[in-house]
Amino acid sequence: MKNDTKITEVAGASAKKAAKVAKEKLKKASKVGYGFRKEFLEFINRGSVVDLAVGVAVGGAFTAIVNSLVNDLVMPIAGMLMGGVNLRDLSIVIPNFITGGEGVVIRYGNFLQNVVEFLIVAWVIFMIVKTMNRLRRKRDCGCKEKEA
Repeated sequence: MKNDTKITEVAGASAKKAAKVAKEKLKKASKVGYGFRKEFLEFINRGSVVDLAVGVAVGGAFTAIVNSLVNDLVMPIAGMLMGGVNLRDLSIVIPNFITGGEGVVIRYGNFLQNVVEFLIVAWVIFMIVKTMNRLRRKRDCGCKEKEA
């Protein structure tokens, strides 16, 4: 009986120790989660992240404007100059010689239209960056002259 009591005491002590270790690990894990959450909130609230989010939203709206510009103004004029051709309708059909089924349609006109849209977006972004650089140079030159 004496040995059984000793075993029970050792088991009880081990269980208490295990519970204490588990409690410490849980406390440490909650601090890690809190630190991650705090760091994430600091990251999200930085000005650069907010600026990026605004840029993405404005970029989405700008894409709609550029698509309209290309589809409704540029491409109809380009089609008229090419003899009334709608660029999006230009395609090549490659016959299926292997199985004799339907051929594959290569819509190169659609690709060309997307290239034109990309070039317009790239040009507008270039002009914005160029203007910002010019304004930054003027600001930097103005500051140096005032310091002297």
